[in-house]
Amino acid sequence: MPNIMVTDVVPPSIVKAIEGRLDDPDVVITSTGDDRPLVVALQDPKTQHVVGGAIGLSSVGLLFLDAFFLPKPFRGKGLGTMVLNEFEDEGRRRGCRWAFLYTISLSGFYARSGWKALGRTPSDRPGTFRTFMTKSLEACS
Repeated sequence: MPNIMVTDVVPPSIVKAIEGRLDDPDVVITSTGDDRPLVVALQDPKTQHVVGGAIGLSSVGLLFLDAFFLPKPFRGKGLGTMVLNEFEDEGRRRGCRWAFLYTISLSGFYARSGWKALGRTPSDRPGTFRTFMTKSLEACS
């Protein structure tokens, strides 16, 4: 029997060992191997250091927003909406038809940008919830 390994470090050799088997007709395909990272970053104009932005990926016509952060001094100026719009627009350029995310505290921000709640589940801190949201990318608004 093989050993079972759990890790948060995913070297290319592991990806190749798992995704490389997808051409085997006896394998149930759950991935197409077309995952492509996406970052929309805000950079400090003086230092060029990234101070915030969005991270996710596109895969099989879907766009996933994994992390979004905007420092307090930049909030309330429309920058968050601009970052989110750029993220969605790049998803469209990649052929994505739907976008998905979950959030603990920003559901109102995403709702104002056209995202719809799919549901929510309790989070670890009592009284908090993760809200799962989606947005159609087919029609630019």
